[in-house]
Amino acid sequence: MQWSDICVSGTALAYFKLFRAVSIVILCAGLSFDAPAQSGGSSTSVSGTVMDPTGAVVSDVTVEIRNLVSGFNRSTSTNHSGVFNFPNVPFNPYHLTITAAGFAPYTEDVEVRSAVPVDLKISLALSGASGSVTVTAGDLLENTPVFHSDIDRALFDKLPLESQSSSVSSLVTLTTPGVAADSNGLFHGLGDHAENSFSVDGQPITDQQSKVFSNQIPTDSIESMEVISGAPPAEFGDKTSLVIKVTTRSGQGVTTPHGSIRASYGSFGTSNIGFDLAYGGEKWGDFISANGLNSGRYLDAPEFDVMHAKGNEENVFDRVDRQLSTDDTIHLNLGFTRSWFQTPNSFDNLNLGIIGPDGNPVGPTDQRSKIETFNVAPTWTRVMSPYMLFTLGAFVRRDHYNYYPSRNPFADLGPPNLQQETVAQNRTLANIGLRSDVSYAKGIHNVKAGVTYQQTLLSENFGLGIVDPTLNAPCLNANGNPVSGFTDTAQCSGAGLQPNITTNPNAVNPFIPLLGCYDLTRPNPAPSDNCSSPTSTSYLFHGHTDVKELALYVQDLITMGDWSFSVGLRSDFYNGLSIARQLEPRLGAAYKIKQSNTVLRVSYARLLETPFNENLVLASTGCQYQVIADLIPCVPAPNTAGYRNEFHAGFQQAFGRYVVISGEYIWKYTHNAYDFSVLAATPITFPIGWHNSKIPGSLGRISVPQFHGFTALVVLSSVAARFFPPQTSGLGVTVGQGGGVFRIDHDETFNQTTHLQYQRGKRGPWIGFNWRYDSGQVAGAVPFAVAATTPVDLTGLTGDQQLQAGLFCGNQVPTLTSPLTTCLPSRYGSTLVQIPAPGTENNDHNPPRIQSRSLFDIAAGDDDLFGGSRYKWSLRLSVINMTNTEALYNFLSTFSGTHFVTPRAISAEIGFHF
Repeated sequence: MQWSDICVSGTALAYFKLFRAVSIVILCAGLSFDAPAQSGGSSTSVSGTVMDPTGAVVSDVTVEIRNLVSGFNRSTSTNHSGVFNFPNVPFNPYHLTITAAGFAPYTEDVEVRSAVPVDLKISLALSGASGSVTVTAGDLLENTPVFHSDIDRALFDKLPLESQSSSVSSLVTLTTPGVAADSNGLFHGLGDHAENSFSVDGQPITDQQSKVFSNQIPTDSIESMEVISGAPPAEFGDKTSLVIKVTTRSGQGVTTPHGSIRASYGSFGTSNIGFDLAYGGEKWGDFISANGLNSGRYLDAPEFDVMHAKGNEENVFDRVDRQLSTDDTIHLNLGFTRSWFQTPNSFDNLNLGIIGPDGNPVGPTDQRSKIETFNVAPTWTRVMSPYMLFTLGAFVRRDHYNYYPSRNPFADLGPPNLQQETVAQNRTLANIGLRSDVSYAKGIHNVKAGVTYQQTLLSENFGLGIVDPTLNAPCLNANGNPVSGFTDTAQCSGAGLQPNITTNPNAVNPFIPLLGCYDLTRPNPAPSDNCSSPTSTSYLFHGHTDVKELALYVQDLITMGDWSFSVGLRSDFYNGLSIARQLEPRLGAAYKIKQSNTVLRVSYARLLETPFNENLVLASTGCQYQVIADLIPCVPAPNTAGYRNEFHAGFQQAFGRYVVISGEYIWKYTHNAYDFSVLAATPITFPIGWHNSKIPGSLGRISVPQFHGFTALVVLSSVAARFFPPQTSGLGVTVGQGGGVFRIDHDETFNQTTHLQYQRGKRGPWIGFNWRYDSGQVAGAVPFAVAATTPVDLTGLTGDQQLQAGLFCGNQVPTLTSPLTTCLPSRYGSTLVQIPAPGTENNDHNPPRIQSRSLFDIAAGDDDLFGGSRYKWSLRLSVINMTNTEALYNFLSTFSGTHFVTPRAISAEIGFHF
């Protein structure tokens, strides 16, 4: 079945047009004053006045601010009053340098750790009074207790990204240690699934951000990112395995409009066209970007070949900044994205020669999805004193997700035990909230205290109908196998069959009359089923809830000489389908050893872990409905919040002026740990809870700041994810039901990404190269040998599934029509999955894993092809998976299914910049 969403789509567009009009009114109505503007989120302004030794202002001198590790670099000039201003500077330590004729070079370390504006008074010395500016090893260090990664646009603008439709996920995966790559834009941060949060200019987003859940903000809109892998400060809660702080691009200070128009085309018919424009003045600015993507391989497929995988995405983002007075500033983010995509087919889904129960050819599976997302986030900041800033923000973010089954419902019947129902879904997730905080920065203290209140409105419409005639069969043959064509157990004996009832010892899944009302293979249910309709129909579920969350926090970053302390306290109040309260201390310390250019750090965090919002109502209440309980095994308990104790210890070491290494050890214990289960072969998932989890891991990061045009970045990690039964809530039977500890499918022994980049000069040709190695995550139900002499039973997999797993028996390989049936352990193996040796399989210590893989990507280009000054042309060529390596993300995982990595994909992009 399908639901109309035209009205909802029109509503989303109407909201966007309304708030876009409001932004124009604000721009026109604002007054002109001289104080710098603030974002009130993850950035602030750095300004100052430059004077000579006599106190007279110095105009038209060059001022540069940069962070060597992240790649952030901006320059400007002082005006006639000797004033300079850098708006929208992300939180980080920076080096500020000033060069002017007749004066000695000037440098100063500037710490940006708060939204409080930084205002400097700088006095230049006459030429010859001091030496030249040099970079030392200490300049690469950051004395903070929290382990994090800084990624500026200068780095990721030239990074070959695997996924254009979820480029933010690809960016985080390639540049952050502790992240296991998964299909469809999913990534597992520090051993957890989707326990990640985004903070976009201060707006919290804790819902899942992948292709099959929600539309991400485009990378075109991002100025820089900070990814916190350490114990999170008190201002962050809910989902905190990784906290991704995004600072968006701004048009403030762009007195001459700048922008670009880009178009690309590549493998799988993938085309992309987009533009961005920044314009403004000293006291206002507007940045807008828009693009459209169309691809023949939008989602990752269950085959290396691509079938039924088309998709498209269109998005627009707008950021408005306006200074209303000396002390008051507003900031407004607007965004709307629409995506439509097919669920990729396997060869089994082609249904060649299959005739349905209605006597007609079934045809290929044709499942599709559509997601519409809009976001509105205004923020007001007020400078209360030179040391204090007040921020008040609001946000409305809404996802509308539609999942459409095949037009012929019988086409949705999948391989045995994979999909036995046709499924449809229409759900909305609306996040509405207010946030307010006060930042105070003076002396050794950097204090932030705030409150966030948000409501998440969930509405879930769900329909399913049985399309497998053997799923709820009334009759069994002599071998105990279900027989189709009957509607009542009373018909069995007359046909020489056994009734499929509980008293029959051969009955594995006894016939349930109630399900006969929703069995589409038998259009006329038996009168004894007492159906409300004379014909079988899809079962409809509707659920709604309002999840309320309140957070109060206070934190202080104390700097005392070579010591740095973070002290914080957070209190969370969660009121959804369950209720939870949690008081959460956050503590950390760092010490800088100047003699060896070393920073040592430790930290601890107590956290409240809330359930995933996607399909939360159905997952928590489904067992109350007999049809759901009969069709989808479930645990009759609501999804309740858990708690986590998290410990970190790490270091940072600089070697000379060119290399800095960071390392971190983590240990996380979570009571009531969350993951999710997948409904058959659909993208529909349910949150599920486990009794507890233990996740230890080691992270590393090696950075080589720019050296004669060359930069390098290496991130590496090893993270274990051990989950402990029983399953405490949610729908779906998953691994670990036997009672033993098991490794979940985002456990990975080792992964690393190496990124190398070189550019000739500041505007010359450039090249970027990635090498990504993954040792392989835990795989799904792969047959294995229980003993060295016991043949392996392969009849549970179709020929297609055996091919997907790369199985072989000696020199025999399966085909689509001739699967392998059994194989001696000495001859059994796989090219794509690591199968434990006979008799050694263990869900905790030796589970099946995906075969290790190395993927290589390269991008090369020129940002100024013809040496233009005002107008420039650019050209970029990218190759993803250069060697066309055939490899899996996962296989028959109960958490994510089967997906292959992207085959070799070549694309070319041309751009015009003004």
